[in-house]
Amino acid sequence: MKIILLADNEQKVELIPHQQEIGAELIWSDDLGSLQNYSGADACIDLLFDDTVARIKQLRQLQSPVIIVSSVIMRSAELGTGIIRINGWNTFLKRQIIEAAADEELRKKASTVFLSINKKVEWVPDITGFISSRVVASIINEAYFALEEEVSSKEQIDTAMKLGTNYPYGPFEWGEKIGLQRIHKLLNNLSSAEKRYSPSPSLIKEAKI
Repeated sequence: MKIILLADNEQKVELIPHQQEIGAELIWSDDLGSLQNYSGADACIDLLFDDTVARIKQLRQLQSPVIIVSSVIMRSAELGTGIIRINGWNTFLKRQIIEAAADEELRKKASTVFLSINKKVEWVPDITGFISSRVVASIINEAYFALEEEVSSKEQIDTAMKLGTNYPYGPFEWGEKIGLQRIHKLLNNLSSAEKRYSPSPSLIKEAKI
């Protein structure tokens, strides 16, 4: 199996750690434009997906029978037919299980692709934010509200959450790794329907929106 992987170096290492043997031939690039004349891949995984129609058109030009994109915002109906969406946020790719959404016809194909790189798939409802990214974004947002209320410092909140709840990262540390602009984009999108997701003023300020 040949797989095109569009990712930066950090994402690539999270998805496929150094020295790990996989059952696929990997064509890795951080530039979609460099692959426009390439054909013959069995699948394409785009971890740099930017939630635009233009990007979808470019991916389809690769003519891969399986297209997988990292998108916590766009749902399958918005992406169009034949595209599988996953939660590819930084830190989430390290897990053995990939959170994904697709119709029944595509699920078997996607599972085969991920099995070839030693990952399993957990199929979840096709909703904005999936499940885990909604939860983590909310935790980070609440931490910013706590900071605004002068409950404690960033460092103390991070330490308390790691030691008290056994989270892999503190909320501020997690926000930095994922990217606050991504967190804000998801919260802003969700808050249009549910006000409880409204991003805190300090998160908005730090995300430099």
